[in-house]
Amino acid sequence: MKKGFASDNNSGVHPAILKAMSEANHGHVKGYGDDPFTQKAIGAFKEKFGQETEVFFVFNGTGANVLGLSTVTRSFHSIICAETAHIEEDECGAPEKFTGCKLLPVEPVNGKLTPERIQHHLKGFDFEHHSQPRVISISQVTEMGTVYQPEEIRALAGLAHQNNMLLHMDGARIANAAVSLNLEFKTFTKDCGVDVLSFGGTKNGMMMGEAVLFFNPELTTYTKYLRKQSMQLYSKMRFVGAQFLAYFENDLWKETATHANKMAKLLEAHVSKIPEIKITQPVDANGVFAEVPPEIIKTLQQKFFFYMWNEKRSEVRWMTSFDTTEEEIYEFVELIKKLIKKSSN
Repeated sequence: MKKGFASDNNSGVHPAILKAMSEANHGHVKGYGDDPFTQKAIGAFKEKFGQETEVFFVFNGTGANVLGLSTVTRSFHSIICAETAHIEEDECGAPEKFTGCKLLPVEPVNGKLTPERIQHHLKGFDFEHHSQPRVISISQVTEMGTVYQPEEIRALAGLAHQNNMLLHMDGARIANAAVSLNLEFKTFTKDCGVDVLSFGGTKNGMMMGEAVLFFNPELTTYTKYLRKQSMQLYSKMRFVGAQFLAYFENDLWKETATHANKMAKLLEAHVSKIPEIKITQPVDANGVFAEVPPEIIKTLQQKFFFYMWNEKRSEVRWMTSFDTTEEEIYEFVELIKKLIKKSSN
């Protein structure tokens, strides 16, 4: 089987990341984050987001979302999110289990929440019979491959803060968003009013490890205890810190995300020329959503694996990665053409 276009999680680890982990693998250092690699990596985040930023490393994206949300909620709170959100669809109920909160899903527009769409959930404040709205959670990049513009984030943050709520951003693919927007991370997160950020790296060349960023230190009184309780405190944390140091050095994150986004645009450009293929979402980052003739999908998946997104519409999702090559794109497109031609005969 070829590399395929199932997920950027399926890609390997960038050689520079592996090298950094190997170089960190010498001697003994203090565990649980009190080591020079972790402390330097935390410093790197503070340089990008501000010295008051609190940084907590975790194992994975679900852990990042759970820790971020559980820090700022109580069990009587509710969290507003898109019905396609990872915390709603793909985390096996972990946010509900660990926060005790009620998730309030909203039908998005191209994967995005809008103030108008969530307005009907902003009710029951101070009414003891109603779960209390506490957090608006958005994904950047969205699960539909689209990217929030700064003004869209600012509008949601404003609405949240007007109602004494917080804005959480699931940034599993935040590097791809930064490249798409051509902006620094801080510009479309903290500067737009985001309160809590899950900062991902695994989908963009890292082996494992994500970061949870809080832009108000007063929110983090109990975060270190919650991280331990939720089994996200890594004893040999230097190997997460070393990865992030390499990730930020010489803007490796930008190099890898730029390539992944470029490959998605190349794929879009070629498949959009095939009459039988319909692109269903704007290609803002490294995901291409398309309606494909159902009769070719199974054979196509056997050569280049990918996931169905909506079987009723025969809609698929194709994800590109930092190690996707142009040759793979061209071979994939030619196979699509061949299979369509064969099915029509």
